[in-house]
Amino acid sequence: MEDRIILAVLAITLGVVVGVLVFVPFVALSFRRRGGFGVGRFLLWGAALVAVMAIWTYTLLPLPDPDAIRCAGVNVDVTGLAAEVRGALARRGAAAATDPAVAQLLLNVLLFVPLGFFIRVLSDRGVGTAVVVGFALSAFVEVTQLTGVWGLYPCAYRVFDVGDLLTNTLGAVLGSLLALAVPRRLRGSPRLPDAGEPQPVTCGRRLLGMVCDGLAAWLLSLSVVVVVQLTLYLLGAEAAVQDGAAASLVGGATPIAVWLVVTLATGGTVGDHAVQLRFAGGPLPVGLARFLRFLGGIGGWLVLIALPGAWTFVATVFAGLSVVLVFTTDGRGLPGIVSGQRVVDAREPEEPDAGPPGAASASGV
Repeated sequence: MEDRIILAVLAITLGVVVGVLVFVPFVALSFRRRGGFGVGRFLLWGAALVAVMAIWTYTLLPLPDPDAIRCAGVNVDVTGLAAEVRGALARRGAAAATDPAVAQLLLNVLLFVPLGFFIRVLSDRGVGTAVVVGFALSAFVEVTQLTGVWGLYPCAYRVFDVGDLLTNTLGAVLGSLLALAVPRRLRGSPRLPDAGEPQPVTCGRRLLGMVCDGLAAWLLSLSVVVVVQLTLYLLGAEAAVQDGAAASLVGGATPIAVWLVVTLATGGTVGDHAVQLRFAGGPLPVGLARFLRFLGGIGGWLVLIALPGAWTFVATVFAGLSVVLVFTTDGRGLPGIVSGQRVVDAREPEEPDAGPPGAASASGV
C-alpha cells in the first residue's frame, strides 16, 4: 500500500511539473481558440496529465536493481483471465475481488478508466477512439516491459501479458461510456465562433498575463542555467560549475534581453501576447513608450531580481506594487502609468498614427 501511495504522489508531482511547463502555451492557445482562459478546463487537462502519469508510474515503476533482476516471461493465453476469475469465485465467492489475481485485473481496468473519460470530455471522441488510444498506450507499456525498457535492462523485468492489453482497453472503454454523463455542450475543445472578437480587459486577465511573463521568464532562466552548467562541466571547468556565478549571470541576463527585444519589436511582452493584450496610444514616441512599458513591467522586475543583496526586497515591493496598481488604474498598471499608454485587447483594430502634435491635415491650409 505504501508503494502505491508513493507512485500516486509521483504521478501527481509529474503531472504538476508538466502542467507548469505547458501553462503559458496552454493560455495562449485558449485565448486563440476559445477567446479566454478557463480555470476549470485547465484543471481538467491537468487531471488528464496526472492520469497518464499514473499509467506510467504504476506500470513501469519501481525500476528494479539491474544486478538483482529476474527475467520475466510472456503470457499470450487470453483464456487465463477467465480461469483466474472462475478460480477466485470458487475460492472466495462474493469476496473474489480480494483475491490478488482479481484485484490486479480490476486495477488494470481502473487504471485506464480516466483515460477514456478524458478522451471523450476533452476531445468529444467516442468509444472507437478510446479503444484505439487505450490499446496503443497499453501496447506501448507492455512492449516497454518486454524489451527491458528498450534495452536498459538485459531482459524483461515484468511479464508481457496479453490479458493486460484487454483489461486496459476495457478500462478506456468504460471511461468513455462514463463520460456520457457529462453534458454534450461541456465536451470537447472546439474553436468558438467569437474567439477572434475583442473581449473586455479585466484585472484578472492582466494578472494572468503577468503570471505568464514571470513563469516563462523563470523557465527560460532555469533552462539557460542548466545548459551553461552542463557546458562548463563538459569543458572541464569544475571550479566554475561549483561557483555557479557564470551560470547565474547568463541565466539572469537572458530573459532580460529576450523580453526587451520582444517588447521593443512588438509592443507587448510574452505574457501580453499569451492573453492577447497590447499597450496603445500615449503621447510618447513608440520606441520610448515600449521601453518604458518594459521597465514598468516584467523587465524592471527581472533587472531588480538580478541585482544582489537588498535589491531582492526592492523586487518584492515592485511586484506587490505592480499587482495593486492593476486594480487601481483600469488595468493599465505600472507599465501603463510610466509609458502613458492604455491597455487594449490585441484583437481590436489598431488606431492609425495621428502624427506629431500640431501637424496639418492633408486638406488643411
